[in-house]
Amino acid sequence: MSIFIIAEIGINHNGDINIAKQLIDVAAEAGANAVKFQKRTIDLVYPKKFLDSPRESPWGKTQRDQKEALEFSYDEYREIDKYCKNKGMDWFASAWDIESQKFLRRFNLKYNKIASAMNVYRDFYKMVAEEKKHTFISTGMCTLDDLDHIVEVFQKADCPFELMHCVSTYPMTDEDANLNCIKTLKQRYKCNVGYSGHEVGLAVSYAAAALGISSLERHITLGRAMYGSDQAASVEPSGFSQLVGAVRKIDKAMGNGLVGIKEIELPVSANLRAHIPWEAHF
Repeated sequence: MSIFIIAEIGINHNGDINIAKQLIDVAAEAGANAVKFQKRTIDLVYPKKFLDSPRESPWGKTQRDQKEALEFSYDEYREIDKYCKNKGMDWFASAWDIESQKFLRRFNLKYNKIASAMNVYRDFYKMVAEEKKHTFISTGMCTLDDLDHIVEVFQKADCPFELMHCVSTYPMTDEDANLNCIKTLKQRYKCNVGYSGHEVGLAVSYAAAALGISSLERHITLGRAMYGSDQAASVEPSGFSQLVGAVRKIDKAMGNGLVGIKEIELPVSANLRAHIPWEAHF
């Protein structure tokens, strides 16, 4: 099974459908399996006092101005849906509230994603599990008790899922990656485990690929200097293409772990060992 690579667009489109399409192009050209967005109902996710508070942005002077500008409408998601279909690219989104999950049901999506912000919200993830779509579950900000609860719900619902090791800092420092958690999660839950990375650079993602992850998610951007809180922890187009290519090579190179002489080595063995008498072999 090859690693399922997700290009996380998130809100790096900055509310611009044309930027979203360019990022879909980046993902498709690099060979990713899917792109992912984020969906929020602003008045449910943020308190009014926060939304009314000041924040300078390209869209206004309040938090509400900024948050609302980053949300796509139904018609815009229909356009994204059509664009992805034309590209042969799957898309899905992580909902940050129950109404947003209901919104996503209006599209025929193959996958669900539970973001780290939502993996302790029992009513929410029970609702997601009831859809029985393959679900990627980020483990950021979770204890083992938290994960025990969510895994139990998905198992009881008979909903296919995989965990995604994640550290919820943006950007994440390399020393905080704790990639050995991938092994811990596999052993504890006997399920596939992926990696959702927020680091700068590609080396940590390569290491995760070598640990046998089932999926890899990285944020993508047209430019890390663009406006937005996730841009600095994102990968630019050339870097993402490099990442996908290298991960595909690592995936192939891991093999099955069985020790023995390969058939393609036999002629080499016959040539390089020709000077050794047969009786001297083990």
